[in-house]
Amino acid sequence: MAAKAISPPPLTASSSSTKTQFFAKKTVLLSSSSCSKILGGLKLSSITIKKRTGKGFGVVKCMGSAAPSVLPKALLFDCDGVLVDTEKDGHRISFNETFAEKELGVTWDVDLYGELLKIGGGKERMTAYFNKVGWPDKAPKSDEERKAFVASLHKRKTELFMALIEKKLLPLRPGVAKLIDQALGNGLNVAVCSTSNEKAVSAVVSFLLGPERAAKIQIFAGDVVPRKKPDPAIYLLAAETLGVEPSSCVVVEDSAIGLAAAKAAGMTCIVTKSGYTGDEDFVNADAVFDCIGDPPEERFDLAFCGSLLEKQYVS
Repeated sequence: MAAKAISPPPLTASSSSTKTQFFAKKTVLLSSSSCSKILGGLKLSSITIKKRTGKGFGVVKCMGSAAPSVLPKALLFDCDGVLVDTEKDGHRISFNETFAEKELGVTWDVDLYGELLKIGGGKERMTAYFNKVGWPDKAPKSDEERKAFVASLHKRKTELFMALIEKKLLPLRPGVAKLIDQALGNGLNVAVCSTSNEKAVSAVVSFLLGPERAAKIQIFAGDVVPRKKPDPAIYLLAAETLGVEPSSCVVVEDSAIGLAAAKAAGMTCIVTKSGYTGDEDFVNADAVFDCIGDPPEERFDLAFCGSLLEKQYVS
């Protein structure tokens, strides 16, 4: 990823061998022989870097200091693609089962659904699709009736999706439970902010994270705001409800529209790419990883989240 190069801060390296890591606003040279450096006064306990490839930079591990001077006031997660990679084998399957039950003659294949994910919200997604390709013969004709028709389809789709979650057929992504436990253990506010239906998000949190964690996590989802991502409304509502400043929040997102919503809300945002979002543009992200990760393949931790409130990194 392109970066604006400025003079790097001094390093305490004993080796002359260097690698380059690109940050959002600076280029810093890191010694390949040491994993503990002082970057502008911020000590990072572990940074492991792969060399640049044709697909960009890969970072195995990028953790903050063991005792960070700053922690977020709130850690906010998107749901689909962040907590669980639900889209291809969860939501898409549930949409198709709903269409089949209603005999609509509609099927969303993997590639088509990837395009439709650029539209936030399941009801909005169906409406945009039908407006473009034509409404099914069984759909009503008036706008109000069509709105109710789409709502009924979405309700049934949510029921089918929740059944998948309750059977635990879709696992949490690596590192999710670890990072949430670190946040809750440090007394941080933790919330899930999603365009998905509230019942579906609650099912993911309750069944996959467990009731003990779920009781401590607030959920902002579905139609709780009139405008969905990339509009920042849901993140601003979360900050207001939790009683924290947007600038003190760190968001974990997986998509370009989610990133846009978080940044428009004035929040720091880490992207963990998901199955559908690997090729999206995340140039405005504060950090980009393939996942959160569990040891020994951990990519980042709560301390790193805190460090981003002082320094911006792009990996």
